[in-house]
Amino acid sequence: MSLHPTIARVTDRIIERSRGPRADYLRRMDAARDSGPARMQLACGNLAHGFAASGNDKPTLRDGHAGNIGIVTAYNDMLSAHQPLEPYPSLIRAAARAAGGTAQVAGGVPAMCDGVTQGRDGMELSLFSRDTIALATAVALSHDMFDAALLMGVCDKIVPGLLIGALSFGHLPVIFVPAGPMTSGLPNKEKAAVRQRFAEGKASRAELLDAESRSYHGPGTCTFYGTANSNQMLMEVMGLHMPGTAFVNPGTPLRDALTVAATEQALRITALRDDYIPLAHTVDEKALVNAMVGLAATGGSTNHAIHLVAIARAAGVLIDWDDLDELSKATPLLARIYPNGSADVNHFHAAGGMGFAIRELLDAGLLHPDIRCVHGGDLRQQAMEPYLDDLTLRWRDPPVASLDPDVLRGAALPFDSEGGLRRLAGNLGRGIVKISAVAPEHRAITAPARVFESQDAVIAAFQAGQLQGDFVVVLRGQGPRANGMPELHKLTPTLGVMQDRGQHVALLTDGRMSGASGKVLAAIHVTPEAADAGVIARVRDGDLIHLDAEAGVMELQVDAAELQARPLSNALRADSQVGMGRELFGLMRANAGTAEQGACSLFAGLPGGGPTAHAAMVETGGPEPLPHQPGIHPLPGAEVDA
Repeated sequence: MSLHPTIARVTDRIIERSRGPRADYLRRMDAARDSGPARMQLACGNLAHGFAASGNDKPTLRDGHAGNIGIVTAYNDMLSAHQPLEPYPSLIRAAARAAGGTAQVAGGVPAMCDGVTQGRDGMELSLFSRDTIALATAVALSHDMFDAALLMGVCDKIVPGLLIGALSFGHLPVIFVPAGPMTSGLPNKEKAAVRQRFAEGKASRAELLDAESRSYHGPGTCTFYGTANSNQMLMEVMGLHMPGTAFVNPGTPLRDALTVAATEQALRITALRDDYIPLAHTVDEKALVNAMVGLAATGGSTNHAIHLVAIARAAGVLIDWDDLDELSKATPLLARIYPNGSADVNHFHAAGGMGFAIRELLDAGLLHPDIRCVHGGDLRQQAMEPYLDDLTLRWRDPPVASLDPDVLRGAALPFDSEGGLRRLAGNLGRGIVKISAVAPEHRAITAPARVFESQDAVIAAFQAGQLQGDFVVVLRGQGPRANGMPELHKLTPTLGVMQDRGQHVALLTDGRMSGASGKVLAAIHVTPEAADAGVIARVRDGDLIHLDAEAGVMELQVDAAELQARPLSNALRADSQVGMGRELFGLMRANAGTAEQGACSLFAGLPGGGPTAHAAMVETGGPEPLPHQPGIHPLPGAEVDA
């Protein structure tokens, strides 16, 4: 199947727009590669420090002719998704030794849980934890001891942060090694119903805690299709996983076999061998277009409208919400996973999962097949699914047809002809809306504004019976420069109650709603934010707001002259600047780009920091891409079944 014309057009536009910064990035990465195996450039004292505690690995590290893998881990045992990572370093070290190489834990990165901090002050550190993780990844890899890296992380900000940090070391091969989702617990739809009853005062705290505990019940990633599981999807369609790695449950023999396979493959693709695959040449314009298509096709997290922009910028690629919008309109919706349906990711995986979805999108011409995946082949081979034949790891083709068409469908008969994300634009600025879980009758609204400065104020007004009739909740001062752009998922049950009562309601905010955003229309990531003198800072109670997700419209129906004469609200609340460590993140808030620029605090000094700088990009030449080398490398003693 030839490439879909929209995919080709958007890709070409991104390549042209990114010509200058991409060429600069590749020059820097190629210069790092040309310096040779990193640790052999170290002075003797430096090198001795690097292997002093390496025990039996000392001779191999000292010799310098075998690959050494740097492990960057997000392990902690508070966060269920990352608790299974505890034994991985030992497993990886043993596998590396068996393959003739070595592995060392280069460093750890923080891994906070949005599920724990949701609605709490700590949530205001969440987005910038991504930038902190990127910095920690760079620190870990800065020792110049490594020929490749295995990155171990799963959840919301952790995978984007790891990838942003690793891209500064893009001359190294990098493979992501996840832990997998927990087994299915209380169905997400039942959990949501208890949450909504609790919001109405019809369920006790004990009932709510019981429901939550039966849903989030053991090691592994939460099973709904939020940012964490969207991360794993992205790593698959960008070719940064061993094939089929995303949704294998933790603590299983197959999961361990895939971790061993990633270790062996990382050693095969270092600059010391003939099959060199640096990260810089895997994460390119085509891989990033694949990521946006995968996000749309599966109804993934709105957070990636921010994260993907930042990831791309770290690789010298400039993307924006127009690209995401155009690709989403050309992409059919293939999956129904909660909150876009009743199934969880285990059901999705059992129905055919990522292998089926990738193959269907490839056959429809909606993904670039010729990206350079870490396993050594192209994206069509990424669609192969792993299995164990006795103790031997093998790969096979995904199912010919979906094994559960209520959860996963082919491109010929999708759930919707278009993907789940839209870009909104109008005199209120630009924003993002996720419509894959919103019923068609709720995708547009014209109603008066009810303006608030905090989530708690919205909930208090609801509990006092002050939110009657139809309205748009305008929640401002929630952007990256104001308070770190927290997720506002705490509002979902309250807004859902009112919609179920027959009220027409929506949310408009410069904050985030996450992958858990559900059935209520939510115009989010509004930029310019209130703290940047955006129009949202001038909205008053009673102003008519028109939102239309299908048409991509976000309008404030107020005379322009009157609007300009209004004073701006004070978006910087004193209580969001200090406490819970927030005072330490003032530098990041002050230097954050807009949401459409990735809300990132790390790129201020680089040219072309976001979409507004596209016109200023200087076209320059760049190095030729590395030649493509097809074929998955079989594991020792294993076969690759076709």
